[in-house]
Amino acid sequence: MTDLTEQEIRADRPAGAFAGLLELERLDENTFRGRCHAGAPMRAFGGQVAAQALTAAGRTCEGPRAVHSLHGYFLLPGDPSQPIHYEVERVREGVSYTTRRVTAVQNQNAIFTLSASFKRPETATDRHRTMPPLPGPETLPDAFSLWDPALRAAITGTGGFRDLELRFVPPDAPGVPASVPGMPQQFVWLRIASPLPEGDPLLHVCALTYLSDLTLASTAGLHEQPNFFQRTEPPRLLIASLDHAMWFHRPFRADEWLLFAQRSPSSSDGRGLSLGEFYDRDGRLVASAVQESLIRRLR
Repeated sequence: MTDLTEQEIRADRPAGAFAGLLELERLDENTFRGRCHAGAPMRAFGGQVAAQALTAAGRTCEGPRAVHSLHGYFLLPGDPSQPIHYEVERVREGVSYTTRRVTAVQNQNAIFTLSASFKRPETATDRHRTMPPLPGPETLPDAFSLWDPALRAAITGTGGFRDLELRFVPPDAPGVPASVPGMPQQFVWLRIASPLPEGDPLLHVCALTYLSDLTLASTAGLHEQPNFFQRTEPPRLLIASLDHAMWFHRPFRADEWLLFAQRSPSSSDGRGLSLGEFYDRDGRLVASAVQESLIRRLR
């Protein structure tokens, strides 16, 4: 274990309101320590765990290498009252590609594992699926504004989902694609509400990793209950992330509006599969996500 100077430790800490949720303390060259807020009672929010693990992986990469994919498995619920250690394994240092493996450890137990791949930029032809012609975020209400003030204060307080904006597109809005039988779908504009620091592309990718876990799992349960941010009654389902994968196609800013188009082609055996695509305001497909979730009826 190689000790680092305080200056080197501070260099690994992003600044800003939301960025504080991704703040890590660097213990040595390959080990980091962080804390995560609750996503469900007594459980650390999985999107923050994944985002911190990706932050740790990226802080061990040298040169102009951007994340292009990640694959993670949620093994055990994290405890939001305890720190999490992120142990980075430097799997590969290639000419074009770099691979990292991260294990998130809490109380000597692995609670999450992540594999992430980084690459050098290169020139190539560009094509992508077009964004559906949906209403923009300016015409839609903020999801939190529809909540009871006391509930919003409890959820978005100092330890919760702060500095986020989410605006759901109504299912009957103009431009919403016709639903396919057996495939629930939802569309939400989202962004980090406070400006993120300039000059750190990794921070924006990690922020999007955090955002991607907010509503994707709920898409697989839409046939039985509304998602967490629009639910007005007690939950009927237990929903928890099992694994999570993302691919980052083009540069973007997580503090600017992104459309998250989500659909779920399957739910069975206590598991639901959700697919998601992120588009920027110019209609470019900037990232894709796939998640399998545990789905069980509550007694």
